[in-house]
Amino acid sequence: MRHEFIGAGWAFPLHTDATGSMALVAGDREVAEAIRLILATMPGERPMRPAFGCNIHDLVFAPADAATAGQIAYEVRVSLDRWEPRILLDDVVVSFDRVDEGMLLIDIRYRLRDSNDPRNLVFPFYTIPAHDGPDGIAAEQRPAEIAAATDAVALSKGDA
Repeated sequence: MRHEFIGAGWAFPLHTDATGSMALVAGDREVAEAIRLILATMPGERPMRPAFGCNIHDLVFAPADAATAGQIAYEVRVSLDRWEPRILLDDVVVSFDRVDEGMLLIDIRYRLRDSNDPRNLVFPFYTIPAHDGPDGIAAEQRPAEIAAATDAVALSKGDA
């Protein structure tokens, strides 16, 4: 009964097995791959199911701070609640690994609905680290008016 609930599917990324057939995954591994697929898909990426995916990709240019971590946790929770009915989501924790490189770790703690077996999956997420503007000052340290004017000058010079 347990396998029937979880099911089986193609391995991701797609590849063949030793017999030359499409590689399949089943059980707990299939659920983990489905979670990764949901998080790695940007809404609008699939033409026949445009709402499928997770909005964390909108945060690639956000600063690696607590506000961004909270928004990432929210987006992950919303997308998994909607797209993965085989799990009960216990917690989503976003931690900072290599902030200077813009790397955040999304720790998803969940249970399989049919077995109540606790699991976790860690998904790395990368933001684009802040960099200095053309004036040598980090963008987040400039007043908004100066930042807009400096960026406009850079665009007119073709520096963008």
